Amino acid sequence: MCRLYAFKSNEQTKVECALVYAQNALMEQSRGDEQGMVHGHGWGVAGYPNGVPYVEKNTWAAYHGEHFKKTAARVYAKTVVAHVRRATVGPAKPENTHPFVHGHWLFAHNGTIPNFEQVRERLLEATSSLHRNEIHGDTDSEHIFRYLLSLWSHEPQINLRETLRYGLEQIISWCGEIDAQAPVSLNIILTDGEQMVGSRLGRTLWSLERDHIFECEICGKSHVHHDPKQPYRAVEIASEPITHNEEWLQVPNGTVFGVDPDMRLHFEPLDIAPEKVKTS
Repeated sequence: MCRLYAFKSNEQTKVECALVYAQNALMEQSRGDEQGMVHGHGWGVAGYPNGVPYVEKNTWAAYHGEHFKKTAARVYAKTVVAHVRRATVGPAKPENTHPFVHGHWLFAHNGTIPNFEQVRERLLEATSSLHRNEIHGDTDSEHIFRYLLSLWSHEPQINLRETLRYGLEQIISWCGEIDAQAPVSLNIILTDGEQMVGSRLGRTLWSLERDHIFECEICGKSHVHHDPKQPYRAVEIASEPITHNEEWLQVPNGTVFGVDPDMRLHFEPLDIAPEKVKTS
């Protein structure tokens, strides 16, 4: 299990409160989530300060020391992905720490592929040589990332959300062929800074949509520090609700989603057996 956070807006925005100071900030979730589990096997925070992803990672817990806080304080972006890790596949080391990056792409995953060593062979066979050779870690997550990028590079004209849906349905099918009873969990965020898509399967995931600039109840300030050029809209995605007094909504289980150009979420169901749609 892990905990992830994603943010997309039409104006540069501070996310420090969501990562550090809110009642259930990502740093607090690393200390202990709603089930009491600690996510202390690494953290990563990524944004697009100049149109290119900038990622900071460490293999220690986010709640240890000041580095996570200082990193969160520097982020001022339209697109942000952050992650705290509880290792299930692969040890705690930089190569296994999320978010993963390739060119303009960022990827984070909360979940596990069962029987990964067997599924791994099928993933690698379906991954282009370019992306196969770029796998540096041991995680199922990095293999999923490279497989999805291979699909996208083959047919970039196809809607990214449809590419994600096809790829995840294929992974779920491979898992079912090996062990039909083993649960698959695939909460995913994939973005190139402009597009953002994701999925929820088998783990908790929540969303919050904003349609105006507001004064934060945590810091007492606006998170937008410039004069916006358009009506403000933003979407936040998180494994658990970050704040207590806002209307976080559960992302439907067994779905893929995308953030539309007007910063609204659009959901579509995965074409999988109903028994696969279980939450743990």
